[in-house]
Amino acid sequence: MDDFRYNVDMQHIQEKAILVGLQLPDDLLFEESMKELHQLALANGIEVVGEIKQISDSPTPNFYVGSGKVHDIKELYLQAEANLVIFNDELSPVHLRNLEKSIEAKIIDRTILILDIFAKRARTREAMLQVELAQKQYMLPRIIGLHASLSRQKSGVGSKGPGEQQIELDRRHIKNDISRIRHELEDLVEQRRVQRHRRKKNSVFTVAIAGYTNAGKSTLMNAILSSSELNNTKTVFVKDMPFATLETSTRLVELSNKHQFLITDTVGFVSRLPHHLVEAFKSTLEEIKEADLIIHVVDAANAIHDEQIKVVQAVLADIGVTQHNVIYALNKIDLCNTEVFIKETPSLTLSAKTGLGLNKLVSHIDSQLAARYETLDLLIPFEASAARAALFENGHIEMHEETTNGERFKVNLPKELLYRWVQYRQELH
Repeated sequence: MDDFRYNVDMQHIQEKAILVGLQLPDDLLFEESMKELHQLALANGIEVVGEIKQISDSPTPNFYVGSGKVHDIKELYLQAEANLVIFNDELSPVHLRNLEKSIEAKIIDRTILILDIFAKRARTREAMLQVELAQKQYMLPRIIGLHASLSRQKSGVGSKGPGEQQIELDRRHIKNDISRIRHELEDLVEQRRVQRHRRKKNSVFTVAIAGYTNAGKSTLMNAILSSSELNNTKTVFVKDMPFATLETSTRLVELSNKHQFLITDTVGFVSRLPHHLVEAFKSTLEEIKEADLIIHVVDAANAIHDEQIKVVQAVLADIGVTQHNVIYALNKIDLCNTEVFIKETPSLTLSAKTGLGLNKLVSHIDSQLAARYETLDLLIPFEASAARAALFENGHIEMHEETTNGERFKVNLPKELLYRWVQYRQELH
């Protein structure tokens, strides 16, 4: 926990936490997951004042960790003057209830910590509903334990979103809320699907950016937008922290050869991503599933980037994404001392921050676009001014000359628009 890149205003720290982790025999990335838990806590405005780890073959039925460790946690909790204990794994209702009673502290787990970050970062109505749905689904089987735990402190992490007021509601009310949220989300999901259908009907090529959180997805999207010929393209929010953006942002990009595509930045993934969260965000993640090309952004400077690739691949597989239309972009290559290789293909290296290698990625996108365009030889009469103007607006002019009969063009055009100029088609000699 010695090297974190997140700047936190300590005056705004709301809580002081003890982190608790249980290392199982097959958990080879335990230390990395604990570091990530520290990062998640820090990103949520929590000061980490202590850490306790245990190695075990399996969780205990009563406390998840051993009873001796429960005693150690309580001692450190009091000694460090903490007011929160965060477990690195999702706790069952029984674990949550027993730990809260024995330690006499506010207990949350990795799942509710991530849900709370999502609750704070959600801006659109759809994102807010998706987070609220995931929170309520998490709470439903834990309502008794959470009521006791959250009643100890009426604010802070784990008390966002549904919060204490909803905790006090009975299961029927929470079930009714879940039903209401799902119904409202269905309307928003249908709007999104109509938009996607319209894009496909208009043969618009779509690119989706996916990857582990903080791999540089939004930075890469802004770098690609900077190569666009369109001057009114808005950049997307970028910040060096987990889950800096939750909303999907879609922008139109036009290359110098007039080839156009829509690019979408999507929510990042993280190890042990809560199942309810994946389920709630499936409608948003469909933007990835329906894309013509997926750019899987990898933090090449991260020592465990291979494992992060597997995490992203698992989530994508869960929503039905196949790997046939994926390109792996090894980002942050400017921070790497040695050359980075991965087994997945196709792949390329770049730095979204410096622009190094960006041209290779744009060229790859353009090569995918090429099948949607065709080059025509045209002879347009001088009096067909409207056809000429539309040609300059929609096509990439490769050759243009005037003749006695009109203007000759060699132009690259979207296939769906060829009908507008087919009458002027003429082989050039």
